[in-house]
Amino acid sequence: MHVQDWLDGIPPVAVYLMVGLVVGVESLGIPLPGEIVLMTAALLSSQGNANPWLVGASGIIGAVAGDSIGYSIGRKGGKPMLEALGRRFPRHFSPGHVATAERSFERWGMWAVFFGRFVALLRIFAGPLAGVLKMPYARFLTANALGGVVWAGGITAVIYYVGVVAEPWLKRFGYIGLGIAVLFGLASMLYVKRRAAKMQAEPAPAVAEPEVAVAQAGE
Repeated sequence: MHVQDWLDGIPPVAVYLMVGLVVGVESLGIPLPGEIVLMTAALLSSQGNANPWLVGASGIIGAVAGDSIGYSIGRKGGKPMLEALGRRFPRHFSPGHVATAERSFERWGMWAVFFGRFVALLRIFAGPLAGVLKMPYARFLTANALGGVVWAGGITAVIYYVGVVAEPWLKRFGYIGLGIAVLFGLASMLYVKRRAAKMQAEPAPAVAEPEVAVAQAGE
């Protein structure tokens, strides 16, 4: 069977459900390839196998709902929940990764939730960690919704139009054309992701030392 014939046989509803489920579970705090699933679905939509608007909407709903559930679980479970996740997923929830995510939240607050949607590490941490750190839910939901719209909507739009442009290559070269389209889509998202990662890595400004010095001088 030709690859295109196999893709044509996938029901659009199954595509939407898969996107929402995988993105939602990843956002909840369980490491899954949500971004890859979303990109694949967007590429399928560019070939007429699904509606790109519904693909994007599924990704947004999954992201917002998953993060919100993760927030609720983190708020109730606290630090012991992160420790349990560390034992279950040591590669993703190691003490070093948790500390890095906490520094990002302390420095950027709600913006860590927004930009965390573009960084694999923070994407699985954002909801649970925001709950553990008791971030006000209104702020969390605002950043969560904005991040979900920009991330899922942006990826879907970029990959969809890349797929439309690459359609002649897909028909002619099959898997090679598919790989080229995905690579172009990845490259187009690289700048945003690198900027978000750079923001995450920047150290917080040292403001405590002057305060200590003033306190000591007062004594």
